[in-house]
Amino acid sequence: MREPGMSNLWNLNHLQPHCADVLAGETIAAMFWNGVAQRGPRVWLRQKHLGIWRSWTWNQAAQAVREIACGLMALDFAPGDCASILSNTNTDWVLADLAILSCAGVANGIYPTDAAAQVHYLSQDSGTSVLFVEDDEQLDKALAVRADLPGLRKIIVFDMDGLRHLDDPGVLGLDALRALGRAWSQQHPDALERRVQDCRPEDLAILVYTSGTTGKPKGAMHTHRALTYTVRGYNQWIARTEDDELVCFLPLCHIAERMGGEYFSLYTGARLNFVENPDTVPENMREIAPTLLTAVPRVWEKSYSGVMIALQESSRLQQAAYRWAIGVGMRIADLVLAGQRVGAVPKLQFWLARWLVLNNVRKLIGIHRARFLITGAAPISPQLIKWYLALGVPMLEVWGQTETCGAATNMPASRIKPGSIGLAANYNEVRVDAASGELLVRGPNVFKGYLNLPEKTAETIDADGWLHTGDVGQIDADGYLRITDRMKDIIITAGGKNITPSELENELKFSPYITDAVLIGDARPYLTAIIMIDQENVEKYAQDHDVPFSDYASLTRSHAVQALIQADVERVNARFARVEQIKKFFLLDTRLSAEDEELTPTMKLKRKLVQSKYAAQIEAMYR
Repeated sequence: MREPGMSNLWNLNHLQPHCADVLAGETIAAMFWNGVAQRGPRVWLRQKHLGIWRSWTWNQAAQAVREIACGLMALDFAPGDCASILSNTNTDWVLADLAILSCAGVANGIYPTDAAAQVHYLSQDSGTSVLFVEDDEQLDKALAVRADLPGLRKIIVFDMDGLRHLDDPGVLGLDALRALGRAWSQQHPDALERRVQDCRPEDLAILVYTSGTTGKPKGAMHTHRALTYTVRGYNQWIARTEDDELVCFLPLCHIAERMGGEYFSLYTGARLNFVENPDTVPENMREIAPTLLTAVPRVWEKSYSGVMIALQESSRLQQAAYRWAIGVGMRIADLVLAGQRVGAVPKLQFWLARWLVLNNVRKLIGIHRARFLITGAAPISPQLIKWYLALGVPMLEVWGQTETCGAATNMPASRIKPGSIGLAANYNEVRVDAASGELLVRGPNVFKGYLNLPEKTAETIDADGWLHTGDVGQIDADGYLRITDRMKDIIITAGGKNITPSELENELKFSPYITDAVLIGDARPYLTAIIMIDQENVEKYAQDHDVPFSDYASLTRSHAVQALIQADVERVNARFARVEQIKKFFLLDTRLSAEDEELTPTMKLKRKLVQSKYAAQIEAMYR
């Protein structure tokens, strides 16, 4: 596929292919097998392993799914039984998921960073009878809690390296399960087809557990009808074709990648490329050069940071060329965002800016073939959206939740408004509650409820079918929605000023040296912040400027690093009124990962937990 031309910026509708109902099927299982019949020899999945890309055609994927599904049935996996998957994002995850759904089961994902105690809770709550795990590391977690899971009948291991001598009747390798399935299928040749046919749209298909920022994770129940309805709705907004190349690297147990990656790709036939591992995402992005890419704001922030760091190491001539080129791009972006015509001279200037500089920046990130970039799952700085548009790649922000089966709003390509989450998607209703300002969503995509929690379900979905999202928002005259904050996160200072913390936090995260931030100030005389630095970029800054440090903690306590972050805080303060400015901050001196309780599996700081755990440091900022 050729690289999109500079028309990206003034004729965005030109980039949207015509879309129609491209694949029949009212359940995910039926949709998959119809896709196999329609696209059999075409490549669908690609996975990089040990430096080599391996391709799976639809027919090859179907064979694997059939064998895994028949293996499950040989283990007496019945319709409605739940199987969980504890693994990083890879092709085996998808094949196991589709096999579970093909034999009318319920598929549940568990974050690979979850501890053994969390694996126990999620397996017990979901009633998991079969647990798929990636490797020996994940198997150890399962074995540690197996005795307390009487309903768990079998553990299936994708990668048996290092486990060749394991002798445990409760553990089976994926290859062995497939061999069992092949043998069982010969004795029951039509059993899988009957299971697929017997699966009904109203049947429970998947469980997606919330990230647990406000308590224990809750299992959101989604039916086949909701999943198939939503992917068809996606295609009416951001249509894909069988020629599109996608990158799959976000957790598949999260609704964003499950819907926007696996199931949307299944529906449209777009090729799904899996990165080698989470550490090789930037390298694999450049190799794949996706035509469409969905990611969370932290990925886009990291890409921007990488360009800024590389720019610091470049020559003065290169820096000057970048400043000129991005200035041209920004002027074009301003015209596009204002809905104004781009004249012949700016077009020529932008063509030259791309040829000299901006194309190389796009290739550095791996987005030089992208028609669109999609961002969601958390707020993003409007300045970052404008920066990508200045490169020549429109970024479209979406908003949704686990409970809305993914995106409930979307940004139209023809009229981008940074800072907004776009319009209500055409497959659901969105309104702002007049009394509370809360965003409410209603539609067939809204989840069935929380597993085992009828009271919580009743609190979340009212009698008229409106989902209470917990997000506070506004709507403008054009129907564009804007999230102002979570209902429970709005700060009211001691002086009575209402502050939206996400606005300042997003501006802070625009810095290449800041990964995340939590604003403090409720019932306080002024605002302060807890900041988590970007270790890689700050370490490089320290090395380049001869700043001594021995470990992560000493790095955060360095006067030079404190001054570096102070400069970014002052940059943000300059954009806000005096009462909204951050007076003090402290840097978390412990390097956090998804295994730490302060972070969600999607690497977001848990606001309440952070405020509680670091109460002493917070109080010190107000003394």
